Amino acid sequence: MKTKLPYLAAYVVGMAVVCGILAGGKPLPMVGLFVVSGLAIGSLYALGGVGLVVLYRTTGVLNFASGAMGAAGVMTAWQLVQWGWAEPLAWAMALVLATALSLGYGRVIAPRLAWRDPVVKAIATLGYALIILGVTSFVWVDQVRSFTLPTDQMAFRVWGLRVTLTRFIALLATLAVVVGLWVYLERTRTGLQMRALANERDLSALIGVRVLKVETIAWGMAGLIAGFTGLMFGDLIRLEPSIITFMVIPSIAAAICGRLDSLGMVLVGGLSIGVLESLLTLSPALKSVRTVAPFMVAIVMLLLLQRGRRILFERDE
Repeated sequence: MKTKLPYLAAYVVGMAVVCGILAGGKPLPMVGLFVVSGLAIGSLYALGGVGLVVLYRTTGVLNFASGAMGAAGVMTAWQLVQWGWAEPLAWAMALVLATALSLGYGRVIAPRLAWRDPVVKAIATLGYALIILGVTSFVWVDQVRSFTLPTDQMAFRVWGLRVTLTRFIALLATLAVVVGLWVYLERTRTGLQMRALANERDLSALIGVRVLKVETIAWGMAGLIAGFTGLMFGDLIRLEPSIITFMVIPSIAAAICGRLDSLGMVLVGGLSIGVLESLLTLSPALKSVRTVAPFMVAIVMLLLLQRGRRILFERDE
């Protein structure tokens, strides 16, 4: 880690310079609002990336379907509220549905692809995502909808800026999940088994690791994270299944920032993507290219922080 610190410092300085250039000449309160908004959205990118990394480290599956699972969950929550359900119960059902979709794939489909090439497993999740998106779009036809949380009405003043509690929750929840998962993976028996599976599936089975059980836990955790990010995306961005489904792309970029391994680097990458995307909208000339921000951040982080190493989507023999 010490060898990375100079590169990490260089990256932080570089990001600060870029952000300063993008914010140049703009009123400070306006810039502050965009930065806060970017941190909130970026924290969700990071949270989605964390779910991808945990699942990949355990099963070797890069899950393109996490966004679709979250989209199905938040659309269900919206519908239940329209039918008069209590909001907390509707949110809980969203989490249950996203987790069920993840567990369904992890128990029914994923074991049958366990020995296939990693690219095949990734493409299979993309197909699953399109199926979920197709069903969701069929059930809820395209129209203007709004999904709000009670925390949108609560706000704090930070350096003179009004920041809603929802944005605080998004950021704090991401930090809590990153720390909690790190402790879980490093200090618990199941976490150690997950790490063992990530290193060598065959040997793990031989020494008594219950592969299916451990992988089921990983799929369940990934689904729960997908459901939560879907709820937050539906509130902070836009309640539209296709948009929420493809929020998985910035999350994948954040996961790549950590080489599909480091939760801390995933957090840094996700926050950077969110802030850069937000500040790019301040520039009339550059706002049309904000969609490339995830890939720009991923490339820069890989060049600076992963020097001399390769990203592997398949374990070394």
